[in-house]
Amino acid sequence: MDDADLKYIPLVPFSAEDLGDVLQFESSFSLSKTGALWVRYEVTAAPDDLALAPEAAPNRADGLWQTTCFEIFLQAEPGGRYIELNFAPSGQWAAYAFTGRREGMSDLALESSPEIHLDAGEYWIALEASVQLPPNWSGKQLSGNISAVIETASGHKSYWAIKHAQGAPDFHDPDCFVLALPPEEAP
Repeated sequence: MDDADLKYIPLVPFSAEDLGDVLQFESSFSLSKTGALWVRYEVTAAPDDLALAPEAAPNRADGLWQTTCFEIFLQAEPGGRYIELNFAPSGQWAAYAFTGRREGMSDLALESSPEIHLDAGEYWIALEASVQLPPNWSGKQLSGNISAVIETASGHKSYWAIKHAQGAPDFHDPDCFVLALPPEEAP
């Protein structure tokens, strides 16, 4: 995919107190008709100011959201079942299926593990993840929300998303699934 084809989508903090050491946060994505999802998260902040888990075996792990973690939520029908994908800077990942808002959670079966790559400069980090969605999630118009938990080296956690729920950070709120992810036409 050519950079000119990418859509850059800003993530916003849940509250002004969440700004902290993060100066800017952008994401981009693509989704093919065959269900190949690619998502990039780019955080403008000095990597030393962020809590980044050390590199680990690239396997499924729970609780990744307890520190810096990049997420995407996808839904095929409003108010219905949805999936959550988590990507950690360590290379670990998680994938869950829900039957309703925070209901019926189970591990989402994937044919292969997501590929996760972390890159960093003096004032930024970027995480890219590629994953093949299950066949029953392929070729469909999806809605979603790209989100992240960012923990600073001092232990402060901030919550970032395209859209937030009222009251408290809740990435599972279906009203926040505002991103349209149409499957791309095959070349």
